[in-house]
Amino acid sequence: MHGSTLIFILIGVLLYLMMGALVFNALEAPNEESHHDDLQATRKEFLGNYTCVDPEHLSNLIDVVAEAISVGVDPKSNTTFSTSWDLASAFFFCGTIVTTIGYGNISPKTTWGQLFCICYTLVGIPLFGFLLAAAGDHLGTSLRNAIAKVEALLWKWKVSPTIVRVITAVLSILLGCVLFIFVPILVFQRVEEWTWLQSAYFVVITLTTVGFGDYVAGDGDAGKHHWYKPLVWFWVLFGLAYFVSILSMIGNWILVLTKKTKAEETQTDRVLEGGGSDKGKDLVEKEKLHATPKDPVLSQPLDYLGENLAYIDESSDALSGKIHLDPLHLRRDQQKPKTPKTSPNEPENKAPNGDIRPKDPPTPML
Repeated sequence: MHGSTLIFILIGVLLYLMMGALVFNALEAPNEESHHDDLQATRKEFLGNYTCVDPEHLSNLIDVVAEAISVGVDPKSNTTFSTSWDLASAFFFCGTIVTTIGYGNISPKTTWGQLFCICYTLVGIPLFGFLLAAAGDHLGTSLRNAIAKVEALLWKWKVSPTIVRVITAVLSILLGCVLFIFVPILVFQRVEEWTWLQSAYFVVITLTTVGFGDYVAGDGDAGKHHWYKPLVWFWVLFGLAYFVSILSMIGNWILVLTKKTKAEETQTDRVLEGGGSDKGKDLVEKEKLHATPKDPVLSQPLDYLGENLAYIDESSDALSGKIHLDPLHLRRDQQKPKTPKTSPNEPENKAPNGDIRPKDPPTPML
């Protein structure tokens, strides 16, 4: 990548960040100021109604409540203790570590807990990376098998290969969005009693591993069921695996298009070097004829059934089962036509320019 291209991209990202900062400042700052004014008014009203309470004691109470909230204690709870570090919650917390989501609703506060969290993170993230790759591999294979059936049906209808490619790509994306986005949105809306927007906000922020932590599944009454949070984590696992598969597929498509564009530019440059005349075109044609023959399978750019999603992963089964080659057939196709040879007993008669001259007719017998 050229330095000018890097600078152009950097400027674009900085402008995007500045645009986002202006929008969030305009939307969120007035809301924050409004809540601050409400807090001050409520505090003043409380001190006016209960004159026996000292303002300093009230400030100390507020500090204690804020600290309790920071360690995960619900200030609205009664005298009955309910820990935020039960087995299900701790499992979900470990899941947010290895997935790099990190909601932040609970976090270790003790010295030994923070030290263990450092070591746990350094080992857990690479381990989860292997799991994510394996899950994406098998998920991509399942998607390919499903899409291949649709492709076979479209091929029977004699649909254009380009249209088939576009249709199957759109279907694969829509299928994943339904399974991992739209259905979870409805489930969280029902179970967590969120609005549709809040549920969609949580799903997108989670699957993009942003994880603000303002909305976390299981923090309400639904979290009382010990199976709920582990089930949410498995949804996160397969949702991330799906998006990794899709991003990998898109990246490979871009790579294929980039290589094709570079090849076309190279041919154009060679034609221009020949002055755009027939000489330059003949040069390109000669290079094509003398080029090393490529593998007849790999030289076909996404033209067989199921290959639209064959690049979702780089696994060995991406191409297996899709093509069956006949070695004898390939040998017959790749055989060069034999040139006629003259008899070794008869000398070749060549013209001065190197062309073979026809033999002189035999002299008649007298």
